[in-house]
Amino acid sequence: MNREIKEKILQKIKDYDRIMLFRHIRNDGDCVGATKGFKRILQLSFPEKEIYLIDADTAKYLEFMGPEDEPVADELYTDALGIVIDTATENRISNKKYTLCKEIIKIDHHIPLTDYGCLVWVEEERSSACEMIVDFYNTFKDELKIDSEAATHLYTGMVTDSGRFKYDGVSGDTLRNAATLLDVGVDTQTLFARLYLEAFEYLKFKAQIYQRMQITENGVAYIYIDKAMQEEFNLTLEQASACVGTLDSIRGCICWMVFIDNNDEEGSIRVRLRSRFVHVNPIAEKYRGGGHACACGATVYSVEEMNALLRDADALVKEYKQTHEDWL
Repeated sequence: MNREIKEKILQKIKDYDRIMLFRHIRNDGDCVGATKGFKRILQLSFPEKEIYLIDADTAKYLEFMGPEDEPVADELYTDALGIVIDTATENRISNKKYTLCKEIIKIDHHIPLTDYGCLVWVEEERSSACEMIVDFYNTFKDELKIDSEAATHLYTGMVTDSGRFKYDGVSGDTLRNAATLLDVGVDTQTLFARLYLEAFEYLKFKAQIYQRMQITENGVAYIYIDKAMQEEFNLTLEQASACVGTLDSIRGCICWMVFIDNNDEEGSIRVRLRSRFVHVNPIAEKYRGGGHACACGATVYSVEEMNALLRDADALVKEYKQTHEDWL
């Protein structure tokens, strides 16, 4: 699939002595796994090249994946190839020094809103950017090298972005690419313990979610995690955002979302939207966001705007249920 663009990307990598890797803000397992995994593949395959991954935006729950590179002088960016992974739009690129790079390549699996860079490889049907990196490795496995460190990083992104292979977008190719990594060597027991074991206090927070969650008339489950609730349970924004998965198994609710106070000067409220069957990305795009058809994010700036988004989602679900019979 898309061999021509992958060949062009590989040639660009060969053409440059220095490569800088970039990812999106509010990072997650996929963007971290993809950048770290690709960096390791490039280091093993081209030991003579300088490969940098510099990003001050980190997630605490992913600290086990190791630190980023130390900052370097701006001059090192200017003759480098920049590769931005898992980032649909330029405004979401975390390290803004990507603009200094001589050329930019975009590798992404989100619904494309805007394109940037000299080469663009987007496959929105892929379950994760990590899956694309594994596909890239498999396409050129006679030239590229991989080890268990790279495999673990990439497997981390694949399992987190696919909900452990249960979300829409998981295909036979997804599992075949995952098998490539398992064959190389991934300690899944340790990895899953690091990703999914939860502190006792966080479990008490999840219990409160079930107490406080609400459902709209037509079946949109939601909860608003305001500043007071974050303080009550000593939550990070990452922990508050992660609870969206808690609402994913309510019969009759084919859309669910979490609103989280960002506690910033603008009064912004982060929205994480998820769904089954019905596509919610148009709603996310209406409210300053985007992502995948059934998994995306948005931002609102008041309770009134939050309620407007809920009304839009409720209307979308109502229409879907009236015109389809395949929902549960």
